[in-house]
Amino acid sequence: MADRAAGALSLPDDWPARAETTLSLTRMGTFDWDLGSGLLHLDPVGLALFDLRPEEFNGRPDGLAPRVPADEAVRLDTLVTQALKRGAEHYGAYFRVRRKDGSLRWTHTQARVRRDAGGRPVRITGIVRDATQELADSAARMGLDADRRRQTSVVESTTAALAHARTVEDVIALLRGSQGLEHLGATSLVMGLLESGRIHLVAEGPEESFVPGTRWTRVDEQYPMSEVVRTLAPRFIESAEDFAASYPVLWPHIKGLGVSAAAYLPLIAQARPIGALGLLYRDKEGFTSDERNLLVALGSSIAQSLQRAVLYEQEHDLAEGLQQAMLPRRIPEVAGAQIAVRYRSARLGRDIGGDWYDVIPLPGGRVGAVIGDVQGHDTHAAAVMGQLRIVLRAYAAEGHTPATVMARASVFLHELDTDRFATCTYAEVDLTTGVVQLVRAGHVDPLVRDQDGSPRRLPVQGGLPLGLSAEFRRLEYPVTTVELDPGQTLLLYTDGLVEQPGADLDDGMRLLAALVHDGPRDLQLLADRLCEVVDERGGDDDVALLLLRRKGTFAPQAGGRLQQHVAQNDPEALRSARHMVRAAVRAWGARERADEIELAADELVTNALMHTDGGAIVTVRVLSGPRRLLRVEVEDRSSALPRRREAGESGVSGRGLMLVDRLSDTWGVESRGSGKCVWCEFAVPERDHR
Repeated sequence: MADRAAGALSLPDDWPARAETTLSLTRMGTFDWDLGSGLLHLDPVGLALFDLRPEEFNGRPDGLAPRVPADEAVRLDTLVTQALKRGAEHYGAYFRVRRKDGSLRWTHTQARVRRDAGGRPVRITGIVRDATQELADSAARMGLDADRRRQTSVVESTTAALAHARTVEDVIALLRGSQGLEHLGATSLVMGLLESGRIHLVAEGPEESFVPGTRWTRVDEQYPMSEVVRTLAPRFIESAEDFAASYPVLWPHIKGLGVSAAAYLPLIAQARPIGALGLLYRDKEGFTSDERNLLVALGSSIAQSLQRAVLYEQEHDLAEGLQQAMLPRRIPEVAGAQIAVRYRSARLGRDIGGDWYDVIPLPGGRVGAVIGDVQGHDTHAAAVMGQLRIVLRAYAAEGHTPATVMARASVFLHELDTDRFATCTYAEVDLTTGVVQLVRAGHVDPLVRDQDGSPRRLPVQGGLPLGLSAEFRRLEYPVTTVELDPGQTLLLYTDGLVEQPGADLDDGMRLLAALVHDGPRDLQLLADRLCEVVDERGGDDDVALLLLRRKGTFAPQAGGRLQQHVAQNDPEALRSARHMVRAAVRAWGARERADEIELAADELVTNALMHTDGGAIVTVRVLSGPRRLLRVEVEDRSSALPRRREAGESGVSGRGLMLVDRLSDTWGVESRGSGKCVWCEFAVPERDHR
């Protein structure tokens, strides 16, 4: 397998390294690990040490995982990582291998790190050998001192592993599978946490050792865990007789386990009891002074880890509760659309941030869809998110254009008493026409999923993140206009869905596209699947997700409305406005007058841009009444009224209002505060809703 892959992966010419005959004769296996490709070659002797047949090994380090206990794997990974980082040329380690029959054997590895001209590690070669007898002989020669050192090492390695535990479940899982219990001879454990004056049993096993009625116990009851919590002193039970005499209520329930000795340790953190740990032993009589000291030290380490884990969980629950309170409590039903939203919180303590989504019903068959992410992963980010979500919703509901909504939200965040910024995408979707107006503030591009499931990335022109654009006075947010056909789905999401540590964003986008393509047709199931994949790969960032699928042709009774801002000297915005008008004409059944409407709208916009200092706001709407009318409005900031004048035979200007007058059924001018609105109307046929 390795030889076939070597050419494609450009492995070293001498890979894999060949074992010398002398190594094979002394039962030493060899390995060659190419760090660039990730391929690992083990010779037959090396495979035999791991109790693997050649066809059972996939040629990569993870192929050894079934044979190496989890805590040993963590220790080995840490050792290798440190050797690579500090520039070491060699490293060695003893570790254990679990064979297929369940037995554990010690193995020793000695390796050499090869680096390129720049000092970057590219390859590790070395030997592996069985060290079980070697360590057994050494322990026999050194007697009690070796046993003491081994037990001390167990406590040290367990303490180091506990430092990485984040939750109470992490601590329990590590203790259940830890080599520490095996080395110390313990066959089972029980653990309880002190909650509201009672001890809550949170762990038992690995074999069944639960006693009915002890899931919750009082501190004053005659149980060993209650006693050590009450006295803050460890209790070492030397024999079965000692157990039976000291705890007559408990003993009848556990004597069938063959317990001959037990050690119950108070778990004390910051001079306060937080729980108790019990270690149960078979075939053991009494505890030496060294064993007692080591167990007390182990209890202290476990207590510190448990306290950290409890605090992490409490802080995470607080942060997650705050986050959920800031998100919409329910998503409104939107006629003409199917919507799915998800929020997946970070899993580590307070590592919860300002990701949010929102769905805003708007008049005229429109809906606003928002996705955003406030900088940071703490409760402050969640609080800022809540305020930003509310004001952005308010600006959208007031009827402002998408660009104005984003600009005002940026100013609000800048003026807020915070140093945080936020990325955001706001999409205003007209479900009648399928026209989507998108504005992006430093956020990742959305995706569109076609009816056949094929996805495509939607490049959206963007401005600076919210807060920063106001600080640098760059509040221009270009609008990208696209069409969403019936059955197509718009996917808005935060970067936690596509970003992975050590991977390029484009790789994450390609993975997302593949998941969307192969995902379920059902929108809710697709949203679930995308979040499941983040959990499977161990994502450590928040994820917010909003999926909006346009249903079949939808015609709101109050008529439709589209609006867009066109800035001065912005040809892209002008083209986008023309695209919007064209889409409205098609969707609202005015195809017969399409050329007239588009030409009249173009003349009004051009006049506004040529004869005023600011930009223009183009609005296209359907008016219901005795006659169905399509109305085009162009607002500008100038109060000067336009004049219809003759252009002359050779004139190139002055024809705009003449054309509007000839093309439209009626037109006029209205004052609008500090500016004006020039409008024209066209009679269009009624829609057939059958």
